[in-house]
Amino acid sequence: MRRIESAEITEQVKTMCIQANTELGKDVVDKLEDALKKETSPVGCDVISQIIENADIARDETLPMCQDTGFAVFLVELGSNVEIVNGSLENAIQEGVRAGYREGYLRKSICDPLSRENTGDNTPAVIHVKLIEGDKLKIVFAPKGGGSENMSRIAMLKPADGLTGIKDFVIETVERAGANPCPPIIVGVGVGGTFEKSAILAKEALLRPVGSKNPNPRWAETEEDLLKRINALGIGPMGLGGRTTALAVHINTHPCHIASLPVAVNIQCHAARHKEVVL
Repeated sequence: MRRIESAEITEQVKTMCIQANTELGKDVVDKLEDALKKETSPVGCDVISQIIENADIARDETLPMCQDTGFAVFLVELGSNVEIVNGSLENAIQEGVRAGYREGYLRKSICDPLSRENTGDNTPAVIHVKLIEGDKLKIVFAPKGGGSENMSRIAMLKPADGLTGIKDFVIETVERAGANPCPPIIVGVGVGGTFEKSAILAKEALLRPVGSKNPNPRWAETEEDLLKRINALGIGPMGLGGRTTALAVHINTHPCHIASLPVAVNIQCHAARHKEVVL
């Protein structure tokens, strides 16, 4: 049994909170630069250039790339041979969020659903834990902004709706979102499982390297087709028109019940922030 101190987890989470909000991943920057070369709209090109410049300033000055520093979402893989000592995994992560958002001067955005009273420290975080074999602890942090999260949707389609129904729902969701999620966006799609599983699949899809393909050729082809159709909508960067509405479409799937076809769409803005650590 391998022991990991809860204090170490807290320290790593604190660092990830700051880094994720100030350092845009190379995969996203590369896609933005590629999109800049292909964009035909002068306004669209100007917007993408400003997004890239903003990311450079955020990284160099250790400043948040967006004023919305997000809901703290964690996807954790906990090895069966790992024991968390001197504290719990839950408390270690929550304390890391408190410290990270405090010391990084990051906006605290979490509040009571009705009273709207702010919790004051950006907790509680949402934590999804997957139990795996081995003696490692993997923590992925993905701060999720309200603008893009609000544009996400889920549908319980009929099995007869098939692939056409899935595609139509994704396109409809992006078209309805318009400029609200601050395009160019990344579109995470979860197909199958249950109501809640499809939503988690969609969120997990956003964590793939931007532009990576689903290993199943059929779904990889679907990702490519959806990306072309989304970019043909003409929404463009920040909704000001152009051919770059989305940088990528990522689909994750899971077997489902014979009577159902759950589909979830989780939209991510151009500030596709996430960091991970393996202990």
